[in-house]
Amino acid sequence: MRVYLGLAAKRPEAGLPETVLHTVREAISAAFPVPPEVIRAREWHRPGVSLFAWTNEPDDSRQPALLHDGHDRVTGVNGHLAAPGEVGRLADMPVLGTEAVGGCFSVFRATGRELSAATAIHRVCPVYYAETPDMHVIGSRALLVHLAARGERVEWDVLALQSLIRQGYFLSDETPYRGVTALPPSSAVTVAGGSRTITRTPLPAAAPAPVSRRQKRALIEELAGALLATVEPLRATGEPVNLALTGGRDSRLVAAVLHAAKIPLRATTNGLDVHPDVVVAGRIARALRIEHTVIPPVRAEKKDAILVEHPLARAYETLRACEGMTSAYESVVGYLPYNARPTMSGQSGEILRSGGFLLLQTDLGAKALSRRVDTTFLRDPALFSEAANEHARELAGPWRELPGLEALDHMYVTYKVGRWQAGARAGALRRGDPIWPFLDNRVVGAALGLDQTWRLSEEVIYELITMFAPSLRHIPIEGKPWRFTVGRRYRPWQRRPQSLTAPKTGAGWNWRTAPGEELTALLRDHVLGRLDLLAPIVAPDEVRKLFAGPVLGKPTQAWHLYTVATMLDGTYPGKAPEGLDPVRVPIPS
Repeated sequence: MRVYLGLAAKRPEAGLPETVLHTVREAISAAFPVPPEVIRAREWHRPGVSLFAWTNEPDDSRQPALLHDGHDRVTGVNGHLAAPGEVGRLADMPVLGTEAVGGCFSVFRATGRELSAATAIHRVCPVYYAETPDMHVIGSRALLVHLAARGERVEWDVLALQSLIRQGYFLSDETPYRGVTALPPSSAVTVAGGSRTITRTPLPAAAPAPVSRRQKRALIEELAGALLATVEPLRATGEPVNLALTGGRDSRLVAAVLHAAKIPLRATTNGLDVHPDVVVAGRIARALRIEHTVIPPVRAEKKDAILVEHPLARAYETLRACEGMTSAYESVVGYLPYNARPTMSGQSGEILRSGGFLLLQTDLGAKALSRRVDTTFLRDPALFSEAANEHARELAGPWRELPGLEALDHMYVTYKVGRWQAGARAGALRRGDPIWPFLDNRVVGAALGLDQTWRLSEEVIYELITMFAPSLRHIPIEGKPWRFTVGRRYRPWQRRPQSLTAPKTGAGWNWRTAPGEELTALLRDHVLGRLDLLAPIVAPDEVRKLFAGPVLGKPTQAWHLYTVATMLDGTYPGKAPEGLDPVRVPIPS
């Protein structure tokens, strides 16, 4: 994980006060969620411009240096580049931008006269910015930007938190911190001569659906080339890639890409031997002639309850790792020492299938799509104050003006990936920086340029798999059938792609969504005891109704409320809570 922070004086001739530089050095301990002894740091200073960089990576052997030095300039890459040597290209651009560079990254650059940063097409490696009367602040961690701008005092943007309570992440460029804003996708922020400018490249508009087999092939080949380029850095690792393989669509495509690129891999699947994920993953592994390890679930003696972490400890660690960008409902990966071993999964493959918002839709009519936009921004309006609902309507306004397919496609990349995933993945990045092909800058650009209904049919991802690994063509898919096969007529000599469905069992029980009375009471007491802090954005009587029963009816919403209440009461940032006993949650019989 890398952390960057840049400062630029509004009056360059006056420079930056030494007290501000000291504040930044002190603030990193609160903003970088790793033990201080594993952090390496670099600084670069010129009159009126400074760039700080920190990492817990043990070395820079696979990626550009923490700060890449050039003539009177330094450049830092947060994330990874498909071709590490392209850091020189980013360093030398007259105007900083990311459109033509492959990888999953953001970039920070300082020269003797200018400070700038830029996001990729999905901003999953975020950039945040703020200003004071004397300077501009740009960084990769929102809390660090806030502390650099305001010192030790944290001020919350309370109204912005309405989105976090509704959905568990931000449907805007807002952050929990007053005055700190997330830079949009495909954007650059530049401070020169004391003034800040922000430039944005619109997300690609989808082309009409191809009408001929030749057109389809050409578009799929372009996307295939971008996918192959994403795995090129793995050639230098010297060991096989460990792929989390299931019986589904997305990890199967990753396996096919690695196979086509001739990059050694091994696969791991979690589950019982009879589960379709394990059965299908085994068939994929045999077809590709790769090692396959199955990790069965732990089978404990029959018990009537489990012990789980106290919700306050869980909320604190989520806030610390993810900076208040996601809810404690999410299971955030805990800290472990950084490991450069290459790992991959099918994470974010929905982008190649038009995104999760459209995948939820059965009705693609204009009115139904417009309703989906509204319900995404205005979920459960009765729970919120009128000010919060009005704010949500304002945020939804620009998306209502777009065609429904484009709106939901771009909302997924802008918010579900660019805000939720950007926050949630921060925990995992402390352990390493996995290569995620579906989050590559050029892959996402190529995908968004394809017709949404064609991508939604899943024909694109199916054709990519068969192009990269023809031996996988007729291996069944786990879960629902391929969408493009539903209703399609097949000739007697044609083979229909098959699917396998897992039998329904009680194994889907989750303590977070079935918390039991003891955990419900802890969540209830914590939230209701802080209703005065939440009152500007919620309807107190509706919150009380939410917690009226002995067991929660809407546990996800309760977790979101608990997270925001913990934030507003000052528990975070600060010292971790101590002396919290685990909580007993009964297992349904």
